[in-house]
Amino acid sequence: MNFLAHIYLSGDNDLIKIGNFMADGIHGKPDNFPTDVQKGIMLHRAIDTYTDAHPVFRQGTKRLHARYHHYAGVIMDIFYDHFLAKNWSDYHNQPLLDYTLAFYKSLEENYEMLTEKTKVLMPYMVQYNWLASYATIEGIGRILTQMDNRTKNKSGMRTSVDELQEFYKEYETEFTAFFEDIQVFVKEKITEIQNNTP
Repeated sequence: MNFLAHIYLSGDNDLIKIGNFMADGIHGKPDNFPTDVQKGIMLHRAIDTYTDAHPVFRQGTKRLHARYHHYAGVIMDIFYDHFLAKNWSDYHNQPLLDYTLAFYKSLEENYEMLTEKTKVLMPYMVQYNWLASYATIEGIGRILTQMDNRTKNKSGMRTSVDELQEFYKEYETEFTAFFEDIQVFVKEKITEIQNNTP
């Protein structure tokens, strides 16, 4: 799961959303963050573990593995954010643009608790509204190109839009099935995290 899915799966608590959003750059116990941010970080880790092991997600990565090797899972995360953004009205009553702008505002309001990595990323994310841009293939293409650039073009991720378009129906069907499962998992996991957090 990439940024949009992680944020969406966090529910309505802004601090849990923020923790989930910036968790990739945080290692070890997140004890120095507020309690709800800690919950978001733990939720992020649980979502990643669940996603990587899910048979539907793994089925999608198989189409990519021969060409992109260990980047296949990263590409799949982006693909799934595309289908969430594209079909946003199926999952949330608030329009995607309004939702993303509200999230950016919450980042600004809680700026002091953000990681340095998040603070560096944030201006670009807001300026180009990455989260809303996931809804189009062109937007996904730009994101994949940027990620490829960060690997000094070693990953070849910019070309994975070809696979997205070639197997579009298959990926969208798989996403829909997977997302039903992960929403059930997350609901249970949030309850568990709430109960285990002092």
